[in-house]
Amino acid sequence: MLVRPFLPRDADAVNAVAVAAFAQYEGVYSEWERLMAGVGAMASLAEQAELVVAEDDGAIVGAIAYCPPRSTPRADFFTPDWPIIRMLVVHPGARGNGVGRKLTEQCIARARRDGAALLSLHTSPAMAAALALYLKMGFRLERPLPDRFGVPYGLYLLRLGN
Repeated sequence: MLVRPFLPRDADAVNAVAVAAFAQYEGVYSEWERLMAGVGAMASLAEQAELVVAEDDGAIVGAIAYCPPRSTPRADFFTPDWPIIRMLVVHPGARGNGVGRKLTEQCIARARRDGAALLSLHTSPAMAAALALYLKMGFRLERPLPDRFGVPYGLYLLRLGN
């Protein structure tokens, strides 16, 4: 598996992987069509974040967005100095092979490169596999957040010790 920076030619594949990754949550989230409109445009995050993709045998199987400190726009529950992980997605057929971990490690490396003391993200217990990965990697719940699309969320931080 190759983990590399996003290229413009990856846009359609990244968007397709994001849609496939979120398909399991249909019926869990309210306002499904509005949620999926954003999910299906994941590649547009490249305008404000560093997108990283995982490629296996020439096919994009995962992606993640790293938002550096002071990047905008950002939700108001993220402090401006915090880097943020957004939208870790792994194609269902590639799960269980360490793709999510490798992509998350890329964000950790970027946060360290940027001299950040911590790395932040928000996620939901509905995303059980992702939440378990984050907790195993050392992220800790900072505080609960208001529901998003009818699902509870929390703010999680990883202290980097820089």
